[in-house]
Amino acid sequence: MSIIAWIVLGLISGFIASKIVNKSGDGLVPDLVLGIVGAVAGGILFRLVGSAGVTGLNFWSIFVAVIGAVVALALKHAVVGRSNA
Repeated sequence: MSIIAWIVLGLISGFIASKIVNKSGDGLVPDLVLGIVGAVAGGILFRLVGSAGVTGLNFWSIFVAVIGAVVALALKHAVVGRSNA
């Protein structure tokens, strides 16, 4: 995937994961970083269980990235605590 595709995938999945976990987005840059980290983490998790990871800019990859981003966000909240700002 190109860097542009990773950025678009990161923005979409980070925004969706923030809405699921926080009920509000964290902002453009945090959502982007969360989405890219989620895409990598989701790809690793899905490959560990024998499924396809991130395969391109498509619905399956967004699903994988959102799952990974939700896991990453939950871990972040467990380690540093949840900010209520």
